[in-house]
This record gives sequence, C-alpha cells and structure tokens, in this order.
Amino acid sequence: MGGVRQQLMAAVLVAVALMATAAEGYITQKTWGAIRRANRAGPFVGLVVPNTYEMVPVLESPSFVASESIPNMDIQGRRFRFGTIEGQSVVMVMTGLSMLNAGLTTQMLLSLFRVKGIVHWGIAGNANEDLQIGDVTIPEYWAHVSLWNWQRFGDGKDNELSLEAAGDYTREYGFLNFSDYTVGQSNPALSANQLNSIWYQPEEIFPKSGEPEERQHAFWVPASKRYYELAKKLEGMELPACVNATTCLPRAPRVTRVSKGCSANVFLDNAEYRQFLRKQFGCTPVEMESAAVALVAHTQGVPFLTIRSLSDLAGGGSALGNEASTFLDIAAQNAVTVMLKFVPLLGKSGSEMDDGAAADM
Repeated sequence: MGGVRQQLMAAVLVAVALMATAAEGYITQKTWGAIRRANRAGPFVGLVVPNTYEMVPVLESPSFVASESIPNMDIQGRRFRFGTIEGQSVVMVMTGLSMLNAGLTTQMLLSLFRVKGIVHWGIAGNANEDLQIGDVTIPEYWAHVSLWNWQRFGDGKDNELSLEAAGDYTREYGFLNFSDYTVGQSNPALSANQLNSIWYQPEEIFPKSGEPEERQHAFWVPASKRYYELAKKLEGMELPACVNATTCLPRAPRVTRVSKGCSANVFLDNAEYRQFLRKQFGCTPVEMESAAVALVAHTQGVPFLTIRSLSDLAGGGSALGNEASTFLDIAAQNAVTVMLKFVPLLGKSGSEMDDGAAADM
C-alpha cells in the first residue's frame, strides 16, 4: 500500500506542477514578480522606438537616468528599460521594423506595465515637399495605408467590391489605379494594366470601451489632443543643421506639427507613389510603425503622440535628392532631442487613464 500511496502522491505533485506551469502561461512566476516590483515606480510614460540608432542616443543622453533597482527586464524577446527623464518615470522598449512588430510590442508594454501614455519617435520618409530633411514632424492623425482590397481585372471604380455589401470592405477612402502610371497612356488598349486597382481600407478594431467581438473601423487615428497641444511648445526649438564641418542642410531643421502621417509595411523609395500618398491622403511622414502604435493605443484608450524626423524625400526629386544615408544620424538625433524635451511636459502626477490589466496583477 505504501508504494501505491507514494505513486499517487507523485502523480498529484506532477499534476500540481503542470497546473502551476500552465497558469503562468509564457511568463514565469519569477518574471511576474519582477513586473509587480517594477510597476511600483509607475505609472510610466511608455517610450516606443523602432531601432537601435533611434534608441542609443537616448541611452547616451544625460537626460535619461536608468533605474538603479531595475534598469531593464527581458520578456519574450523584448527588453524593457526603466528610468526617468527629468523626474518623469519612463519604460522604454524597442520594436524592430514593421507594423506587426510595433503593434505586438506596444500591446505587450500596455499589458504588463502601468503606462499612462505613449510617446513614439524615430525617422521617416517625407512626402511633403514644403519640408526638408532633418525637420521633425508631429502628426495629429495616423493611418495604415497597406490594408487593401485588390480589385478584379475588368471591374472599375463604380463596381461594388467583393464583400462590400457585408460591411467588410469599402470604397470610402479611394483607390490607386495602376493603369494611371503606365507609360504610353495615349493608347488605352495598350495602357490597361491587369493589376487593375487597389482600394484602401480602414482597420477593423475592437476597442477596450466597446463590446467584445463587435467590430469598429478606424482609418484616421487621432493623437491625444492634450499631447498634440503640448507639442506646440516645441515648435520654436533650435536643431542642428550640420553632420560635420562640410556637410550641412540648407537651413536649420524645424519642429512642425502636421495634419497627417501614413504607415505601411513598405520602405517607400518611389517618387510617384509618394506624390500619390500626399495628394490622396495628405501624408507628411511616411514610415512603417507609427499607425500600429496608434491603433493599439487607441483601442486601449491610452494617450499617445508620435515624433518623426524626416530623413529623406521618399523617392528623391529634391535638390538634396534621397539623402537618407547622409543625414540618418542627424535625423535620428533630432527626433530624440525633441522627444526628450516633450516627455517632461507631461507632468509627474498620476495616471491619465485607467491602469488596465497591469493594475490587477
């Protein structure tokens, strides 16, 4: 009987251990404990940055003071860095390129930590020929412009899209007709393009404030009104114009609040498409992450703002041409400089929103 009892006890212990492991999901109990300890320093301003060359200047700046107790925490391939910027508690995370990386990382940030608002920064291509390389733009709205309904060849702008009647797709935001860009358009029969047209679509979202599984749609996602208004204070900043003694921009870069920015899973180096985006949507910065950060923040009801420094005129065509490689460092530094000035404007008092799931841990 003793052997049977021992076998039963061993089986129970194994079952308990398995249940404990399952309850942790993909994050260990030890890590959950560290998350709880880190959150005692919150609420934080969440700092979301795409790449190392846009993050390293922050780490090297005297304005950023790393936390002595928990300087960083590695969770599921992401490193969360804790510290302060002029007394403002912050948690910073790098996303990597693309909408998917930016969205996943931002959701992790909000799910794990007490974040009262998000500031996102980096470089971007420019679609607005009135601005120049090095200028820092702060858009009021962001759109994701690589979600499409690709129309069947032979159908035109008056033909209903597949699944449009069900509310899945829409013609509200317009289309790009590939035939409009075919060389030799004087002969319509020869200029017809079998790629036909793509129709731009809003994101399908499920806001925290809505009913689960009841979809809403969002194309233009607004930045926080308060954050955008605060950013007005930065418009007089002086920013460096020279990479070195012999390589300078025509004028000192400026901080400019603009109407709209556009993101897509596309590195844009084509002048015709740049001009189309500017005419169709009014984009100024064009890049690969900000709309994803905006959409996640919007669905979770968290204030956000994006700061993007222009590194090139997408597709070239200006006096400077496409000079991303030449002015990358100064563009990245300008975005960092403006971010470091903006974050202290948010104040150090409590949360601006419900702390969400992280407060329940």
